Amino acid sequence: MLHRSIGILLLLVSFTAAWVWMAYRDYVQTPLNLPESGVTYLVAPGASAAAVANDLAQRGWLTHPDWFRWYARWHDQAQRIRAGEYRLNPGITPPGLLAILVSGQTVDHSLTLVEGWNFRQVRAALDGHDALEHTLRDLSDAEVMAKLGRPEEHPEGRFFPDTYLFPRGTSDLEFLRRAYDRMADELQAAWEQRSAELPLTDPYQALILASVVEKETAVPEERPAIAGVFVRRLQRGMKLQTDPTVIYGMGERYDGNIRRSDLQEDTPYNTYVHAGLPPTPICMPGRAALLAAVQPAPGKSLYFVARGDGSHAFSDTLELHNAAVRRYQLGGKR
Repeated sequence: MLHRSIGILLLLVSFTAAWVWMAYRDYVQTPLNLPESGVTYLVAPGASAAAVANDLAQRGWLTHPDWFRWYARWHDQAQRIRAGEYRLNPGITPPGLLAILVSGQTVDHSLTLVEGWNFRQVRAALDGHDALEHTLRDLSDAEVMAKLGRPEEHPEGRFFPDTYLFPRGTSDLEFLRRAYDRMADELQAAWEQRSAELPLTDPYQALILASVVEKETAVPEERPAIAGVFVRRLQRGMKLQTDPTVIYGMGERYDGNIRRSDLQEDTPYNTYVHAGLPPTPICMPGRAALLAAVQPAPGKSLYFVARGDGSHAFSDTLELHNAAVRRYQLGGKR
């Protein structure tokens, strides 16, 4: 009788073990019930394996949430799930899901700061990005710089234009700090490659000049020549007389046209009125403009005028420059 009881017990144990093994195997091998296009799933801070399993089950994506919780505990990963936004593709199994959630390999979002943008445009782009945490919207520019630990600095030109990747929930302050540090590095690297006898006393003046070069031309190969004209003007004490500085000084009043009265308006940025560089950068210069500012092209030209196709005609004398103006901007008329 005893042997019979033991036999039945062993049979039940074997049956139970086989059932558990088959259920486990099915759980491991059965992919989540995801749409064909996949999904983006957001894990809240502090979420456990149980919370994730329940949420996925409610969405209809996970068939056996209890197995997911057990598997996570068995592998000591129930409390190691990391918050963030994850991309889940069809075919992923529960163990694969857990591996992703523990790895922290979150979805990257992107935001591009464009060469030539001013700080007003930067802030608008930050405010309009839904993956960023917005902490700066109600602050002034000066308060933003104070948050960055740079209360005495003007924000214009201080952030490097590039495409930045970041996970959802990154704060706009974190984003700006990253772009600020990048510009500091890029500017220092450019300054260390500066040519001899530049009429610039420090990296900030190079940043200012680079911002003017950035706004003057969209043709990359022209930037050193544009910078060369400005450097020679600075060396001779000539006014820069560059329209982008006038436009920047006009601010939001600029409507696409520059009038004679605008060229005569006494703003700190009007380089038709004031000699030397403007007091701050007027935009974010890219790497090419930074290098052009510290490595200007040699030559004798002191003037340039837009040809109308994005490029410029350069002249050594005022007489030749006036002829170029008549040709390219006045249609040959005096």
